[in-house]
Amino acid sequence: MPSALSFWYGKPGMLARAFIPLSAIYARVARSRAARITPYRSKLPVICVGNFTAGGGGKTPTAIAIAKMLQAQGMRPCFLTRGYGGKISGPHLVSETDGADQVGDEPLLLAAVAPTVIAANRADGAKFIEGLDADVIVMDDGFQNPQLAKDLSLIAVDSGRGIGNGFVLPAGPLRAPLGEQMAHADALIVIGEGEKAASLAGDFAKAGKPVFNARIVPQGDSRWLGVLPVIGFAGIARPEKFFMTLQSNGARLEGRRAFPDHHCFSEKEAASLLKAAQEQKCMLVTTEKDWVRLPEDRESPLGELKFRSRPLPIALQFEDEPGVSGLLQAAVAKAHKAD
Repeated sequence: MPSALSFWYGKPGMLARAFIPLSAIYARVARSRAARITPYRSKLPVICVGNFTAGGGGKTPTAIAIAKMLQAQGMRPCFLTRGYGGKISGPHLVSETDGADQVGDEPLLLAAVAPTVIAANRADGAKFIEGLDADVIVMDDGFQNPQLAKDLSLIAVDSGRGIGNGFVLPAGPLRAPLGEQMAHADALIVIGEGEKAASLAGDFAKAGKPVFNARIVPQGDSRWLGVLPVIGFAGIARPEKFFMTLQSNGARLEGRRAFPDHHCFSEKEAASLLKAAQEQKCMLVTTEKDWVRLPEDRESPLGELKFRSRPLPIALQFEDEPGVSGLLQAAVAKAHKAD
């Protein structure tokens, strides 16, 4: 059987259509679950960064960019996230002593920007944050989660990927029927170059909802990428996007190693990467998300891989930053007025 991406993001074929009855059941169960839950209305404004599909779509870089905007406005944001891949269900305030195995990889990146709480139950997480020194909650994912009411829902979409074949899981990547999700979304953030999100952007525009363009850019001076040949490795939703970023910033790619999203590297994989780098006289470069999952212990191949590799810091840059900033200010002001 081909991988999910092979038919989720291609033209609808026999395999995708075979899953449509299961998609109907999935959507019905999700709808029923949401109907049974009364969302908790937090005392703090809640800004959610999510997407319509399963898998990565640039949510975490977007959430970080939003938090930095709020900080620039004088606010004290706190991230709320599930902590995918971690053992702790929370609510738990991420600390410097936490590892990716405990809280997940993305919370470690978020915590470098603002206080971060992981909670499987988003309502409990919001109540926990209300007791901290924060005045606005930024949710990284959780758009479809009915436990917590949102004051602003921003949808991130990768312009090189779009929303796929338009079917709901498991026939396609959508987490719920598109129309139902559109009704609860407030704005669209199209990340990168490409035309695969053009139709979705048109739907938002027709509905009178703002569409913002953004791109991923390296943070700081990236000239070090051109010093030696590079072997890039990544365990994210679209590794090829990372490899393209490396090349567009001067890297001479001699090797590409792609792994599944949130991949836990094995000792064998680490040893293979280290051997390839030594034999080809290359430097190893990976994503920040992959790098934080590697252990500090240099006594193992995994720890040695962390020591021998270098992460490429990235940031999300909006084309219309004042427009996004204004939208955030209006949402926060409206939330406070409602209180």
